[in-house]
Amino acid sequence: MNIMLFHSIYGLRPAVRDAADRLRAAGHEVWTPDLFEGHTFDTVEDGRALNEKIGKEELLKRAVLAAAPYSERGLVYAGFSLGASVAQTLALGDEKALGLLLLHGTSDIAANASVDALPVQLHVAEPDQFETDDWLSSWYLQMGRAGADVEIYRYAGAGHLYTDPDLPDYDEEAAEATWRVALGFLETL
Repeated sequence: MNIMLFHSIYGLRPAVRDAADRLRAAGHEVWTPDLFEGHTFDTVEDGRALNEKIGKEELLKRAVLAAAPYSERGLVYAGFSLGASVAQTLALGDEKALGLLLLHGTSDIAANASVDALPVQLHVAEPDQFETDDWLSSWYLQMGRAGADVEIYRYAGAGHLYTDPDLPDYDEEAAEATWRVALGFLETL
């Protein structure tokens, strides 16, 4: 499977590269574009400051340019938190998308979004301050109306970015469970 994996608000950190290596070890081809052009951060606030400076339109432009050379092959879009939001936007706009793997995040859905039974898997903490229960219920219904086939996995007690071992949110048990389920999902595509 060809996977385009987008980083979180912290930038292209070792956890993203490690995740890509894990996916490659399972036989997938993986690209990890650096939407922040080399900048990485230790705090959400610093990452947000750069993200706001870049702007949503420019960030999506960078993501589209990164994915474009590979999209003809059919991609699974994947991402962490902010990167999940980017991945979702690209997958819903790419008629050749093969799947969508969201780790720790979602995004708004355009009213006219339409896909043909796009397989989607979401992994989030429970509770998650950025992905509240009300938001996730609404998101799930909207994705269904858009034509996506959605699975949601919640991890009680985990922090928002619980798969990144270099962050305080890290939860080894939840992270390993996430990767087990996600790798199984990718095998079905």
